[in-house]
Amino acid sequence: MQKPPALVLPGAVQLRIKNSQSSTGERLSQTKSMVLPEAETLQKPINRHRRNQSQHNSEVSVGLQPVLKGEYLNKAKIAEGGKKLRKNWTLTWVVLSSNQLLFYKESKQEAVSNLKPGGKPDGVDLNGAVIEWTTEKSSRKNVIQITTPTGHEFLLQADHFPTISKWHDAIKKAVDILSSGSGGQSCGRAALHRSNSTECLSRPTCESSKPKPKETKSEHRRSIMFKLNYSASDSADKNGVKNRLKKFISRRPSMKTLQEKGIIKDRVFGCHMLTLCDREKTTVPKFVKLCVEEVEKRGLEADGIYRVSGNLAIIQKLRFLVDQEEELDLGDSQWEDIHVITGALKMFFRELPEPLFPFRFFDLFVETIKIKEPTQKVQAMKKLIHQLPKPNHNTMKLLFHHLRRVLTKSQKNLMSTQGVSIVFGPTLMWPEFESGNMEVNMVYQNQIVECILIGCVEIFGPADK
Repeated sequence: MQKPPALVLPGAVQLRIKNSQSSTGERLSQTKSMVLPEAETLQKPINRHRRNQSQHNSEVSVGLQPVLKGEYLNKAKIAEGGKKLRKNWTLTWVVLSSNQLLFYKESKQEAVSNLKPGGKPDGVDLNGAVIEWTTEKSSRKNVIQITTPTGHEFLLQADHFPTISKWHDAIKKAVDILSSGSGGQSCGRAALHRSNSTECLSRPTCESSKPKPKETKSEHRRSIMFKLNYSASDSADKNGVKNRLKKFISRRPSMKTLQEKGIIKDRVFGCHMLTLCDREKTTVPKFVKLCVEEVEKRGLEADGIYRVSGNLAIIQKLRFLVDQEEELDLGDSQWEDIHVITGALKMFFRELPEPLFPFRFFDLFVETIKIKEPTQKVQAMKKLIHQLPKPNHNTMKLLFHHLRRVLTKSQKNLMSTQGVSIVFGPTLMWPEFESGNMEVNMVYQNQIVECILIGCVEIFGPADK
């Protein structure tokens, strides 16, 4: 008896009907042959409730392709297996696949042009990883931190915010997919590949691996105690070192206790303006006053004041001392370079969690600067500035009167109103979320600072003596 002709269904998978003599109730089976559809068919997606195995395999293979093909980012590995490492930034070609990040010394195109054989890249498994923005681990802007369950920690950074934001969102999406199972399926991935038949696959149950929150000190203490209990036998601890260490850790005072005793002090850099002023019982941060006084004492005529960068290592040293000590002598010989003090002052404003011009006022200042009539513009700016919280208003008043005194020495320091505005525009204000054109925002930021500098006395009144 002749076999019936093969039945071709739309969607590219060819099925064949079994011999009519086969027992009733048997299902259709798939063949491994595929037919190429017409060009028109390719444009329309297959719309079936029950997908066959070959289609499913195609989706899995697509999911394993790189999410982002590659880009140069600054990378630093700061911990390996829970052990802290010295931070060392390197420019790295980063590639993101659905389950891992790959780090290359150079892109494939450059490797080919330089005739260098491509070595094996370093990789980071994203399964169970945690990704978050960080301002504490580096003084650089636009830094994200990736922490793996095995204790590896990486920092990625880009100078352009939209670039690093794109990578943050893509990595987070990959982590979330790995945590919940691809496409909402269960965690048993092997089950998706184990059968070539059309019979229904049972879904294995598993808990979704949610990103772990940051460990508190108490949790960290418990993990250390666990390692001490099970890392070595008591018989091997001849000198009782392990037991003494366990007692020390269990009796270790909490962070709150250390802060109350003054052993650990609250930070100045990176602290919210309102919180810092409330703690110092003032309306202008003490460090800002100290810097302004020191610059006016010996730096008003310095060439390129506020424009020239100081030594970053010395600036970081000054920052550390400010965070640890209450009294600070900026007239000390180690701070002889005035550009170190101006650099630390600019860093203080850049690292505020909310800028000196608060987020909720950003769009209002932008609308005000668009007013064409100069007098009306200054009056609108004055009205807006007087609505700011007192610490913001008073700090702004001190700073802008100081910058006006810098401009009176412009023939010596070669700083113009436009030059000061370019330096302080993006330092004193930025939007909460980078939306729209960054270059346009930067123009507005510079124009706002310039407008306030020109109308300083009219807006704030005379400087306090």
